[in-house]
Amino acid sequence: MSKRLIINSDDYGRSPDISRGIRETHLQGVVTSTTCMMNIRTTARDIAIALNETPDLKMGVHLVLTAKGPILPRKWVKSITDENGDFLKYNDFITNLPNLDILEVKAEWRAQIEAFIAAAGEKPTHLDSHHHSSYFSPALFKAMLELAKEYECAIRSPFTTVPSELEETSRVAPELIQEFNPRRPGTFIVDFYDQGATTEHLLDILSHLPEGTSEIMCHPGHVDQNFADKESVYNFQREREIKILTDPAIKKAIQANGIELITFANL
Repeated sequence: MSKRLIINSDDYGRSPDISRGIRETHLQGVVTSTTCMMNIRTTARDIAIALNETPDLKMGVHLVLTAKGPILPRKWVKSITDENGDFLKYNDFITNLPNLDILEVKAEWRAQIEAFIAAAGEKPTHLDSHHHSSYFSPALFKAMLELAKEYECAIRSPFTTVPSELEETSRVAPELIQEFNPRRPGTFIVDFYDQGATTEHLLDILSHLPEGTSEIMCHPGHVDQNFADKESVYNFQREREIKILTDPAIKKAIQANGIELITFANL
């Protein structure tokens, strides 16, 4: 069996500078795929740029419930928004899980997928989610699987090593995967992130990549001080990821280990 690898950058559209950095890591490095945050107003423009500048960069949808606000009016999605009409922050979202209306979640996620189709002129290659929110309960995971089936796209595989927030979903995930049988990589590699986002660690991942299809999650991007101050705690680490993912040593390691770079569209 051969080794096939998707290197997917989350957060396309998070800001125009982050989108620009993702395109750079595709053109000059090893990123093959990205997922788009469609609830941010500038993302559609960034998609248009990608279609022109990076036509081989395959794009999916980064389903959002924990950043900025919904596409739909608040009156339709009250269970997933705060009093200002914005999505709940991460910790509040976790606390509020028992109160989520899954029909509202699916309606908002469908609106995000439809916004992508309107911008890109095609269906997304796959679905994943910001802060992994689609894996935080069995109902959320099932909603993502239903949408993936509806739009005939792949998904990011559930975690191999399960954070505490995902334990309940992990117990039922095999049954849901068997029921829906979505296209997906066999292995999801989550730890090329923050302190784990180093050249040495990525080289180690590549040297121990299992047979079959794997996905490495990454978060490259250009970030200014304003974004760092106001938008996200994951800031200048993104600049470091650009340097790593465009390092010629990484391409050489991929070739040396007999790894084929692919996208979710190849599944």
